[in-house]
Amino acid sequence: MTALLSVSDKQGIVEFARELVGLGYEILSTGGTLKVLGENAIPALDVAQYTQSPEMFDGRVKTLHPRIHGGILHRRGNAEDRTKAQEFGIRDISLVCVNLYPFKATIERTNDFEEIIENIDIGGPSMVRAAAKNFESVLVLTNPSDYEEVLVRLKNNQNTLEFRQRMMIKAFEHTASYDCMIANYMNARFNGGFGESHFIAGKLVAHTRYGENPHQKGAYYEFGDFYSTNFKTLKGEISFNNLTDINSAVKIASSFGEVPSVCIVKHANPCGFAIKETLKNSYIEALKCDSISAFGGVVAVNGIVDLELAQEIGKIFIEVLVAADISKEALEFLETKKKIKLFVCGGKFLKFPKDNQDFKHIEGGFVLQDSDKVAEDEVENAQCVSQKVATKAQMQDLKIAYKIASLVKSNCVVYVKDSAMVAVGMGMTSRIDAAKSAIRKAEEMGLDLRGCVLASEAFFPFKDSIEEAQKVGVSAVIEPGGSIRDEEVIECANTYGMALYFTGKRHFLH
Repeated sequence: MTALLSVSDKQGIVEFARELVGLGYEILSTGGTLKVLGENAIPALDVAQYTQSPEMFDGRVKTLHPRIHGGILHRRGNAEDRTKAQEFGIRDISLVCVNLYPFKATIERTNDFEEIIENIDIGGPSMVRAAAKNFESVLVLTNPSDYEEVLVRLKNNQNTLEFRQRMMIKAFEHTASYDCMIANYMNARFNGGFGESHFIAGKLVAHTRYGENPHQKGAYYEFGDFYSTNFKTLKGEISFNNLTDINSAVKIASSFGEVPSVCIVKHANPCGFAIKETLKNSYIEALKCDSISAFGGVVAVNGIVDLELAQEIGKIFIEVLVAADISKEALEFLETKKKIKLFVCGGKFLKFPKDNQDFKHIEGGFVLQDSDKVAEDEVENAQCVSQKVATKAQMQDLKIAYKIASLVKSNCVVYVKDSAMVAVGMGMTSRIDAAKSAIRKAEEMGLDLRGCVLASEAFFPFKDSIEEAQKVGVSAVIEPGGSIRDEEVIECANTYGMALYFTGKRHFLH
C-alpha cells in the first residue's frame, strides 16, 4: 500500500504519517513534507527518486509525472489498466494526502505579484482532482482535521466507498474554492473586481433548523473563518432569521468605533439605537424608541454585558443578545431566561467582517457591487446649504442619524436626539410616508422630538418631508441632495430656521 503525502499545512502530518507506516503503508513524499518526515525518522521515498525525474524549475514541476498520476488514476478493476501499470512499474497509490500552497495567506501578506504567482499550486490540485476522480479506489484527504477519522477507519476496516465518496466531495470543494479565490483575486487586481466571471464560495458553518420559514431548508456559510472561530454560541440554536437580524444589528452597533453603543433590531430593521456613557444607559435609551417592536427582537451590544445590564435586558423578552462578551455573572443570570439566545464575537468590542463586495440574489443570477459605507469624514465634509449652521451637538447627532440611515431599508428617515434614535421610518415607497410613519410611532411611544435631527439616505424630492419635520421641532437635517427641487427644500429649511446639510452621496439599501 502506498500513500502520497505532500502538504503545505504540516499540522499533524508527522503523527499521521507515523500511524500510516504502522498500518503498513509506504510513504511517497516531496519537498518540505519529505524533509519534515525525515527529521522525525519516518521512512519516506522521495517522489523524484521514484519517478526517476528530478524536480525542475525551482519545484514548479515535481509530481506531474505518469508514475504519480498513473498510480492514482489507473482503474483497479480494469485488466488493461493493471497490465499497463505493471509494465511501467507504476505503484498503486491508494491514499493521497495533499493540501495546497497558501495562496490566501500570501495575498493577505504581500502585494508582490511574483511571490503571489509562485504560490499558485499546480501539482497539488492535479493530484487532488485525480484522487477524487478515482475515489472508488483512492482515499483523498485535503484537511488535517480529517486525519483522526481516517486513521480510525483504516484501523477498523471502515474505509468504505461511502466514506471515500464523502472525502471526494470535500476534495473537489477544496480545489474549486482554491480556483475561485485565484480567479477573483486576478479580476480584482486587473479588472476592478468585475471580470467575465465572479465566484462566490463559502464554507459550511452549520445547518439551521430551517430557512426563513419552516418548510424551507437552511444553512449558513462563511467566506473565511470568522463564524467558525470568532462567533461563539453561549446559549440557544441560531436560526436563519437570527443570522440576518444579527447582521443588521451588529453592523449598526459596530459602526461607531469603540463606543458604548446598543442597537435593537426587529426583522432586519433597527427599532432602537443609542450611544450613552454606559452600555446600560445606551440600552435603556435605545429601548425607548420602540419598546413594542423590541419585544422578541435582537440586541447588539458593542461591549461587555455585565450583570446590571443583563438584568435590565431580562425585564422584557429578547430573542437574541449578541455582544462582544458576556461576564460570568451576567451569563449565569441570562441562562435562567428560557428562550433567550446568547452569542458573542469580538472580546472587548464587537468584531465583524467588513466585506469589500456585496451581492444579492436575483432569479437566474445575482447582482454584484462594491460594498457601501459612510466615509469617516462624510458628515464633517457635508455642505451647509442653509442660513442656520448646526451646533457641535447637532452635528454629532447628524452623524449618528446619517450612519444609521445608510443601514436602514430604503426609503428611510432616521430621527436622533442626544445620541439616541427617537424615530425611524423604513422601507416605504415614498419618503414622506417614511417621515410620517416615524413621527406617528414616536408619538405613540410618547417621545418628545423637539430639537432632534433628521437624516435621509437619499435626497428629499419635495419639501413636504421638511414641512413635516418642522411640526415636531426638528432642528437640523442631513441628506445627499441632488433633487431638481433642492432649492425649494433649502428655502423651506430656511423658513423654519433649520440647519440643512448636503453630503453629495446617496446610500440606498434595497
